[in-house]
Amino acid sequence: MLSSALAFLAGNGLLFSGQHLPDHMGILTLSSAAVVCLCLPRLRLVGLFVAGFCWAAWHTLQLSAVQLPPELEGRDLQVRGQVVGLPEQLSKEHTRLRLHITAYGTHGVWRDFALPVRLNWYRQAPDIHPGERWQLQVRLKAAHGYANPGGFDYQRWLFAHRIRATGYIRKSATNRCLRHAPPWGPQQLRYQLSHYLQQLTLDVHQRALLRALAIGDRAGMSPKQWQLLQHTGTTHLLAISGLHVGLVAGLVFFLVNKLWSWLGGARRWPAPRAAALAAMVAALLYALLAGFQVPAQRALIMVWVWMLSILLGVRGQPWQVWGLALWLVLLIEPLSVLTAGFWLSFSAVALILYLGRGRHGDAGRLRPLLALQLKLMVGLTPLVWLWFQQASWVAPLANLLAIPWVSFLVVPLLLLGLLLLPLSSTAADGLMTLAAQALDGLWAFLQWLDPGAPALWPAPALTTMSWVLGAIGLLLVLLPRGAGVRAVAVIMLVPTLTTAPERPAPGDLWLTLLDVGQGLAVVVETARHALVYDTGPAYPGGFDAGTAILIPFLRQRGYHRLDRLVISHGDNDHSGGGHSLLRRIPVYQVDSGEPQAVPWANATDCHHQPPWRWDGVQFNYLRTPAAASGNNASCVLKVTTADGRAVILPGDIEQPVERALVVHQADQLAAEVLIAPHHGSRSSSTPAFIRAVRPAWVLFATGYRNRFGFPKADVVARYRAAGAQGMDSATAGAIDVRIETGRELRLVGWRQRRARLWWH
Repeated sequence: MLSSALAFLAGNGLLFSGQHLPDHMGILTLSSAAVVCLCLPRLRLVGLFVAGFCWAAWHTLQLSAVQLPPELEGRDLQVRGQVVGLPEQLSKEHTRLRLHITAYGTHGVWRDFALPVRLNWYRQAPDIHPGERWQLQVRLKAAHGYANPGGFDYQRWLFAHRIRATGYIRKSATNRCLRHAPPWGPQQLRYQLSHYLQQLTLDVHQRALLRALAIGDRAGMSPKQWQLLQHTGTTHLLAISGLHVGLVAGLVFFLVNKLWSWLGGARRWPAPRAAALAAMVAALLYALLAGFQVPAQRALIMVWVWMLSILLGVRGQPWQVWGLALWLVLLIEPLSVLTAGFWLSFSAVALILYLGRGRHGDAGRLRPLLALQLKLMVGLTPLVWLWFQQASWVAPLANLLAIPWVSFLVVPLLLLGLLLLPLSSTAADGLMTLAAQALDGLWAFLQWLDPGAPALWPAPALTTMSWVLGAIGLLLVLLPRGAGVRAVAVIMLVPTLTTAPERPAPGDLWLTLLDVGQGLAVVVETARHALVYDTGPAYPGGFDAGTAILIPFLRQRGYHRLDRLVISHGDNDHSGGGHSLLRRIPVYQVDSGEPQAVPWANATDCHHQPPWRWDGVQFNYLRTPAAASGNNASCVLKVTTADGRAVILPGDIEQPVERALVVHQADQLAAEVLIAPHHGSRSSSTPAFIRAVRPAWVLFATGYRNRFGFPKADVVARYRAAGAQGMDSATAGAIDVRIETGRELRLVGWRQRRARLWWH
């Protein structure tokens, strides 16, 4: 069972690690080959490997066929559909929901149309229940996300959750509920419990944590709460996890086993079998309450297999149970391998089995359990590194208290309160208050333990071989002392611990135009220095490009500090991420074209800064009119390599400043690469300016289907007519530019470099 499951998983993983998806005929041919191999005992594992590939390919092909027609993007559209899952109440003015669209209407004519979408309702959202059918006026765009090295792949997340478009609900008199949801079912129960928890007379942060633990609804958690959990490595606890499902099953088994014997039921049916049946039901209900996510699925399957072995009088083998759970999860949802939860959940249980061999006699002692917990955190580090590009130094200590505290104190109080809710709301409220107070105690400990961002070890990018060697080395380190492999393990860890990110040679320049949507953020690297020019936007909902994009990129590149930050001017799409960047990464100097517009940056005026040189690369600000403000106050930075090739970063300058530069500094404007002024707006990129710069390449920092229509078609044509080639971040993702002595200019987009099935 174990080898079969691993072979099936390997085939599944091969598909998603590639760039191309076979067509129906290719899948049929490979499936036939898999059947032949399965009939031959020596090739059975090969057949399972091919079968795993085909199973994932068929599901991916079916999902890829569900598309939002391009002609429907970005326009007001009447749709009808059913609410799927629990709507997320992010704030009083913001609700997010999943809707399975079944039809859309134009000019009074309705057409059948199947499309799962994720929608935001920003103002005056009504009370929405799971399972309701609604008619809504929406504006949609195809599933899309930022594409940057080290950043979160939102498009992969959407694909893994089978969401094919996103959008928002427009205010309209035609928005109405067509059919109310049935009063029963798991999702309705989740909704009712969520509503109850939201009405408790507790602090808003306490209610958010209780909702996360009780029903897996984490929508109400604040960025500060997530930050503390991230710093202490405890994010896995503040949601219904496989650990909690197993705990519920174990408690129910213990209680029913005792009560059944005490009540005399053992005379009719053995107490262990009655307890096993009760534990199966309890685990199923709790997993449904959690939204049936992958960790809950894995735990539920393993609980059921163990309990069935008790019911049938058959002894289960731990690794076979693990393999069966892996099999069933992959069969139910092969796209789950695209989520971190899948890998962390199954790896955690595998590590427990791996580390627990031969230690059953010590199971009742505290010291071995604490040692196991510490080893578990160490063993999962490679996966945490791979998925999140960071690891917490204090996580082992935090989890030593947090895991038993949440599992044996908070969760039992919480679940007992929910069970008593139909009988006595007073008793339920009291238990909820106790659970909240218990969480407060844990929270105080985590805050005391958290030193802030220094708790996180930023993990630079590794080669695949270095990562694999490091992961194997850690597993060998965790073996018992008598295994005699510690020296080998240390040798295998050396490449991981000593590998430094690649840097430009002296005199060369690497530049990365990051994909931050409708905004600008650029990282400039020389041999020993790094500069960030603009920091992208920030939004009221809590997202900002500094936290989500810039910091992960800098960590991935191995930077723990910045030599200089340039905030071209005060507009949000250029400065929004700067505040979070400065809080987390030391910066030696900050320059800005509008220092008064970014008071938190303590910036100097870039227009009065002298040129400087790093590693043979020259940096200088081009002079612009002193009275300029807003867009025209932007710092215009020119960077010139040792062999005389240059890049110009002009911010959002418009025609008046362009004319002044052409008149007074035409001899300074020639550059091989130009970041298009003002994102390709018609207010910039005058013919005279383009002729003076004579760029070989022009890069447009734009958001996918942005509301301004940047870059404007006539501006793109103007550059093309001048002989410049163009790329934009909306379609290419982050654009990597390398200007190196003796080599041709190299530009590549992240979507091309890391092409993935879900990006097509």
